[in-house]
Formats: sequence, structure tokens, C-alpha cells
Amino acid sequence: MPRHSYTYKALNSLVGKAIHRYGMIEDGDRIAVALSGGKDSLTLLWALAERRKRVPVHYDLCPIYVDPGFTGGFGDDLADTCRQLGFSLTVDQTDNGLVAHSAANRESPCFLCSRLRRKRLFEIADRLGCRKLALGHNKDDIIETFFLNVCYAGEISTMVPRQEFFNGRFIVIRPLAMVDEQSIRRFAASQQFPRYANPCPSAGGTKRAEIKAMLEGLYRTNRKIKGNIYRAMSHVKMAYLLK
Repeated sequence: MPRHSYTYKALNSLVGKAIHRYGMIEDGDRIAVALSGGKDSLTLLWALAERRKRVPVHYDLCPIYVDPGFTGGFGDDLADTCRQLGFSLTVDQTDNGLVAHSAANRESPCFLCSRLRRKRLFEIADRLGCRKLALGHNKDDIIETFFLNVCYAGEISTMVPRQEFFNGRFIVIRPLAMVDEQSIRRFAASQQFPRYANPCPSAGGTKRAEIKAMLEGLYRTNRKIKGNIYRAMSHVKMAYLLK
């Protein structure tokens, strides 16, 4: 795979900024990196691996893929991609996706599948001796989650770049939190990352996809809107919210 691209410098700068601002990585960390097969998680693994070569902070990376169990899975191919990047991928075969889409599930398929996947990621990270779990959520994901929670959960909240779980036993980090999805898409294309077809029957038909389409229409009217929304989430005037 190509080593660098025209977007690498900007991406690396934003990843470094997020890591430093939120104290994501410390010397001696052993970090589980959750892979989905998509451009975001592959970019995350690549960026953390490259950054490790250039900073005076030592940390280990342990990529993990939780296979949801759909026909047409790509765990073996993803493992080959990781080998090209110099990593051994831990593949966990589950039936999470099938359970989430079964008639017995009364929740949203995506909600249950995501919850089951996160549970397995924590369990595998613990088994591998990793206290930190890196997820590939980007700037657009954080904005979309904010609107999802406002519209469908009736609360003002979103994913945060660094979050502790189980009284600090695990820490979830999102080093791509400041990076636009479009920049990641360009970077992944320049690196010729493989594109795996998502076998999930709910792919593309979710509430998140609806929110994404709504926001993209809004962004086209004014290119400053995305940045303003992102900044607004850390500039909250509590005195002007309902109590």
C-alpha cells in the first residue's frame, strides 16, 4: 500500500491535536483498535501505527474485528489487510447481527447489534491486556450522534473523544474526532484501502443515514455550518437551556 498521501499531513495533525487535547494516549499503553472493515477504522489503525514511529511515546496496537455473523463476511480478507499493515488481527465470530435482526428482538437492530459488539470488544480487549479501546468515529459521526439523540432520544448529548467506562477500568478513545469524513474518504482512496461490502440488511436504511442526508443538505447552504455545530457542542450556555 502507498505510504503517504496528500491528505496525510492534515489528517496526522488533527489526530495529534485530538490525542493531546483529550489525553488519549500515554507511554506504555496497550490499545485495542476496533475494526469494522470500513475506511474510518482502517484509517485509524494506519494513523496510529504511523504516529507511533514519530513520537517519543511507546504504545502497542491490537486490532480486533467482531464479525456479526451475516453471510458474505470478510473477516479473512480483513485479516490479510492487517497483515499488510504489520498487524495480526483478532477475529471474533458472533451471531450478534442475526440476533439483532431476529423476530425476538424488540429493540432497534442497530442499537442491539452495537451494544452486543461493544460488549465483545471490551471482553476481548480485557483478554488481550488492553485498557484502552480506540474507535474510528469521526467529526461527522459526533455531529450526527448529537442530532440523533436530540431527535430520537430527547436529550442533548453525543459521543465524546475520551470516555471512561466501568469506573475507569476501560477508556474509549476516538482519535479521529476532529477529522471530517470527506478527508478520511480521500485518504483511504489514496492509500488504496480495500472496500468491503457491508452484508448487514439494515445498511443505508437507518435513522443515522436520514440524519446524515439532512445535515449534508444543510452544509450545502453554508460551508461554515458544520464547524459551527461542532464548536457549539463545547460552547454550551446552560443558563439558556430549559430546566
